[in-house]
Amino acid sequence: MLVIGLIREGKVPADNRVALTPAQCKWLVKHYPELRILVQRSPNRCFTDDEYRRAGIEVVDDLSECTLLLGIKEVPVSQLISGKTYLFFSHTKKKQAFNQPLMKAMVERNITLIDYECLEHEDGQRIIGFGFFAGIVGAHNGIMGYGNRTGAYHLGRVGEVKDYRELIHTYFGLKLPRVKIAITGSGRVAHGILEIMTLMDVQDVEPGEFLSRNFDYPVYVHLKGAQLYRHRQNGSYNREDFHAHAADYDCLFEEYCAHTDILMNGIYWEPSMPRLFSMETMQRPDFRIQTIADITDDKNGSVPCNLGDATIEDPIYGVNKLTGERTAPYIPGSIDIMAVGNLPNELPRDASRFFGEQLIKYVLEDIRKGGSRIIERATILQDGKLTADYDYLSDYAY
Repeated sequence: MLVIGLIREGKVPADNRVALTPAQCKWLVKHYPELRILVQRSPNRCFTDDEYRRAGIEVVDDLSECTLLLGIKEVPVSQLISGKTYLFFSHTKKKQAFNQPLMKAMVERNITLIDYECLEHEDGQRIIGFGFFAGIVGAHNGIMGYGNRTGAYHLGRVGEVKDYRELIHTYFGLKLPRVKIAITGSGRVAHGILEIMTLMDVQDVEPGEFLSRNFDYPVYVHLKGAQLYRHRQNGSYNREDFHAHAADYDCLFEEYCAHTDILMNGIYWEPSMPRLFSMETMQRPDFRIQTIADITDDKNGSVPCNLGDATIEDPIYGVNKLTGERTAPYIPGSIDIMAVGNLPNELPRDASRFFGEQLIKYVLEDIRKGGSRIIERATILQDGKLTADYDYLSDYAY
């Protein structure tokens, strides 16, 4: 029998999302009698212990009898159970220094780690994640921040509503000024941003129009890989080549800096990739951007003035355009940065439902049947040993 455990999130601050909702747990045990699900007691989940009990799911303290443990964020070393299989976002595949102790502990305790971030289709497209709702909340916060800076309108916080359906109703009657918005990226984050643009009645325009015209209504331009990057030698863009040899490419976004009021960044970034612009670019007199929603949130990454995480409670800070120093938001001479690493926590129930659907559809079925190539490619550790795809982590893990 496969016994699945939903772990209590231990990272501080505690994440309130879940891998499976009560309704999804109920559906799974109904359709697969050989499956059992245990939920570890938690005061912080967006779905309460009582909601799981009402769905017929056992709520317990001890998960030692489980074979598969599902979480969201990194598991504290003190809470790891030796010899178990875990699924969570480990943030280790880039050798993140702050999670090296976690990696070493999992090796020592013979743990099997399947990382959600590494679950991909054959073409490299991510299978599972919270990106769509990160895009939803990040786009909302970006528009909110611009309104706070300009005073042109007022938009409340996402956390003031109970769910996404209620959030949509807050946009009725909202009239944005003649703002120009640049959106970067092509994945789930970008899809979430575009959803908000549609709900707020912001019009899509082509790159050439965006750069050459002003409009009497709010507009956005959507910039994907081919519009953002160009090979330094042959002037072309190839997605696979870019990800393999990003240092050979230049970024084309600089020309948009003089025509953009709000930047909503949803691109994947690694240190080898060129940044959207430089810190020096912000010093130019024609630098127009006033608000940046850096939704993918890489410190000093594709958005160089991302100086680190803000919080859900206080999501926006300022950066002085001349000195690059962090300031209060909404003051003259600064640019406002929205950079929050756990944006979907503002719509946790909706985000968890979406995540659980993908987990059931693409992952749990394969695990229940004994595995698949998708699962193999996402397995960083097997019984405490690095798998072949992640051997490059040897100096980090051992």
